[in-house]
Amino acid sequence: MTQASKPRPFHLAGIVPVAGQPLDFNFPWHDCLQPIGHDYLAVERAVVECAYAGCKTIWIVCHDDMQPLIRYRLGDYVQDPVYLSRHKDPGFLSHNRKPIPIHYVPIHPKDRDRRDCLAWSVIYGAQVSDWVSRQVSKWVAPSRFYTAFPYGLYDPQIVRPHRRDISSLETFYLSHDNKTIIDGEYLGFSFDPEEFKKYKRNLRSKGTGMWTSKLDERGIPCEKLPLEERYSARYFSLDTVFECAILGGAKVVETPWYYRADNWEGLRKYLGSENLLDKPSKNILSYHEFNRIGE
Repeated sequence: MTQASKPRPFHLAGIVPVAGQPLDFNFPWHDCLQPIGHDYLAVERAVVECAYAGCKTIWIVCHDDMQPLIRYRLGDYVQDPVYLSRHKDPGFLSHNRKPIPIHYVPIHPKDRDRRDCLAWSVIYGAQVSDWVSRQVSKWVAPSRFYTAFPYGLYDPQIVRPHRRDISSLETFYLSHDNKTIIDGEYLGFSFDPEEFKKYKRNLRSKGTGMWTSKLDERGIPCEKLPLEERYSARYFSLDTVFECAILGGAKVVETPWYYRADNWEGLRKYLGSENLLDKPSKNILSYHEFNRIGE
């Protein structure tokens, strides 16, 4: 087999969108840091879901002022839980582990207060992961992206039996009561680079800027929109951006239970249910740092 005919390695990049408009909790910490179990935070559940889905890298999209606190909880990587359970080599502990690096992506300053909704965090995270990977090599560029939301609460292990489907050319959706990301629910889904471009075009075409479409005799915008109508994309909901997703021919998996944690009522309903989540073991999720080169 020649070098040109070798199959390209499949890189599934996990996207955890955090940056977005504030929710109604009004706590002094970020909304993604809500506790959902003993010593277990909402953003940690999303990272664990990406790990169970088989992601090779995880990209957390958050504002730079929140990165230190989130990184303090998660560190530089999380262990692949499936790889950890399959390999039992008592002599070489490193053989039993496959770390998944976590990258922290700040929203670009030109997008803040203009289009920085949660859906844009998904799109921007995919864009940055693709650009950074291609700076290393075209062979490590993401083949597909998987998104897990901090504000959707369900068992992250539900994606474990479907790792092969997620890391394939087939689009994957989680659903509950026949509702998916298309309906604005915080349920995991995958998309490829072509779908990424479609979502980005959809957001840009629907969002407003500073100026109206009125032009002067030189073809230059001459009239500003009212303040409340400018940069409407920052308030877009998930269904506004991802309504163009196509379920036909995709793999759809139903979750037995699901709660929205984007408001106090939804979080209280989850905390009062019997479906509380337990934090994974420290072998999977705990603070880790990569050793510096040469150390």
